[in-house]
Amino acid sequence: MNPNQPGYMPPPPAPSGGGGLKIPILFGSVLALLGANVYLFTQLDKTKNDVKALQSSLKTEIQEVQQTAAVSTRASKQYVSELKDDLEAARRAQAMAVGQAKLDAEKKVQELEKTLKQETKAVEGALTSKITEVKEQTAAVNSKVGEVSTEVGAVKSDVASTKTELEKTIGDLKRVRGDLGEQSGLVATNGKELQALKALGERNYFEFRLPKAKMPQKVGDVLLTLKKTDQKKNKFTIELVADDKKVEKKDKSINEPLQFYTSKARQPYEIVINEVGKDLIVGYLATPKVQNARN
Repeated sequence: MNPNQPGYMPPPPAPSGGGGLKIPILFGSVLALLGANVYLFTQLDKTKNDVKALQSSLKTEIQEVQQTAAVSTRASKQYVSELKDDLEAARRAQAMAVGQAKLDAEKKVQELEKTLKQETKAVEGALTSKITEVKEQTAAVNSKVGEVSTEVGAVKSDVASTKTELEKTIGDLKRVRGDLGEQSGLVATNGKELQALKALGERNYFEFRLPKAKMPQKVGDVLLTLKKTDQKKNKFTIELVADDKKVEKKDKSINEPLQFYTSKARQPYEIVINEVGKDLIVGYLATPKVQNARN
């Protein structure tokens, strides 16, 4: 605007440099103070609420404790009163029954002493009996040990005797020629010698009793049929079937090896009859241990 025109007012003078900074600082301080007051007011309100809640909780707990204490006090007073009554009753009963109680106590002591003596005597008797029983059992065991030792010695002696007798029996056995002219194995003439042969283990032995019958009897892997016997002369006739071949051994004597071959072995089978009865013969079949087919 032109300063020469009517109504012109000059502008206010510009503030100095120091006065322009004081106003923003003052304004900021006021805002900070207001914020602090708001925060303090909020915390104070929260603290008041917490104090009220705590006071309410404490009041409730105090009431519960007071109620519990009141109940306990009443129960204690009642219990103490009952105890006093019981004590008074006991004193009266004691005063009235002290004489009888003393007598009963003395009687009970006497009974206990008597029972103790009886029990002690019974225990001592049982212990003595047990000790005697143990001694007798020990003596019996010692005696049994002695008997076992004696029996063991006897068994050893019997074994040695049996071995010696077996060796003697085997030594008495003989080898003879069979009815096919082949040298036979050792020939047993009775049961004792046959047992010796079995113990020797050179061949397989099958004992049999063969009565006279229409149907053959199987002995080992051979079928035997008794045809006839002559008890006075100790003679017999049998029919045997081996490898589906039928062979008759006629008028043979006891203890004579009856020999025949099979396809199963190189050595001959042997039948020895030790006893001839009426329509009955008793003997054994001896077969080779090794069964190898003949060429």
